[in-house]
Amino acid sequence: MTTDDFRSMADARCELMLDVTRKTLEEDPDLRLCEGLRLIEATQKAVSRLAPEAIEAFENTELPSLRSILMERFGLSELPSGPIN
Repeated sequence: MTTDDFRSMADARCELMLDVTRKTLEEDPDLRLCEGLRLIEATQKAVSRLAPEAIEAFENTELPSLRSILMERFGLSELPSGPIN
């Protein structure tokens, strides 16, 4: 699956939310790791509610991309698992 697959299944609200999430993860100077993780989780939940038919495409393409942005930003090789503070 590709990003285009997700975008073809998602509505404009999901696309906007994903764009805002991506920009926030990349550019918010005050963003903390836990906030970034919560933002990704909230985006995933919102997509599952707004476009349930697109959640698989989101989890296969967009979710790894968002996690990659966060890992690069914080210099991590993997994200912590477990509960988010």
